[in-house]
Amino acid sequence: MKPEEKKKEVWEAQDFATTLKQLEETVKSLESGELSLEESLRKFEDGVRIARHLEKILDAAERKVQEILKGPDQHAAPDEGDACNACERSFESLPQSYRRNS
Repeated sequence: MKPEEKKKEVWEAQDFATTLKQLEETVKSLESGELSLEESLRKFEDGVRIARHLEKILDAAERKVQEILKGPDQHAAPDEGDACNACERSFESLPQSYRRNS
């Protein structure tokens, strides 16, 4: 393997929910206080990589929603206000752990 090639992590091929569950398990493991310092650092590093991967997935989904709302002619859809309100309500119904702090 060339140095610039990164080994693909198992969680990179999983869906969002499965990967989020893995992050939650990593956090739970770190919070248990039962890990050595070295193992804690490794788990923390894994957790940061997983969180960044999840953030990329959320960013892509957000871009897709914005594209859908723009419509095919790149202008606001006639019912964009209703669609935006529906998206906003859907976002607000997500657990806080799924949301980015903006």
